[in-house]
Amino acid sequence: MTLRVAIVEDSADLLDELLAFLRHRGFDAWGVRSAEAFWRQLHRDPVDIVLIDIGLPGEDGFSVLDFLHEIGHFGLVVITARGHVQDRLQALNAGADLYLIKPVNFSDLAESIHALGARLRQQPAPQPTAPTISAERSVSSTWILQSEQLIAPSGLILPLTQQEYRLLELLMRNRNEVCSKVDLHASLFTDEGEPELHRIDVVVSRLRHKARLQGMALPIRAIFGKGLAFLS
Repeated sequence: MTLRVAIVEDSADLLDELLAFLRHRGFDAWGVRSAEAFWRQLHRDPVDIVLIDIGLPGEDGFSVLDFLHEIGHFGLVVITARGHVQDRLQALNAGADLYLIKPVNFSDLAESIHALGARLRQQPAPQPTAPTISAERSVSSTWILQSEQLIAPSGLILPLTQQEYRLLELLMRNRNEVCSKVDLHASLFTDEGEPELHRIDVVVSRLRHKARLQGMALPIRAIFGKGLAFLS
């Protein structure tokens, strides 16, 4: 079975080199240069393994790792110029399977992808589950949503765009319940036609990234195969 690989790398030259090499080695590979473009294409072209740089324009690689680790059964490989121990630990804690420092030996990378793919095939795919509320009870229920801002139990304040506010309003109105992405999309976007569910992933991932920069851990959980929940 051919492994499907996505590459998220902002360097056009390196992206082209990686794509050419991996396709030559028999992988079904596609690549993009930003997180937003990745979310958009992922819904059209599912993959098994994601190679991702940390220093992306806009939303960084850590946010993408966090969200991918929750929403699916992916192999996650970081390829970055950042060699600091703190960055490595943060990526591994966010769900990365491998953390590789540039410049990367392409042949070694291909072997690592094959090994990771074999390991993934031996693991059962996650099944849709209901949110485990008790595991989240350490998060106080005193999250407060006000006009254009979210106030954490710690008192930290997160400024919100109108779109982020509407998303949180919907999730917090149905606390501890799963909201489907289709329903969220219908409420956030008024476009007619087929819903583009990647747009929900983009909003959530950007929101997580912004919150992390403020020292906040949002209690938004992706429930595999179902949707999103605000657990409090």
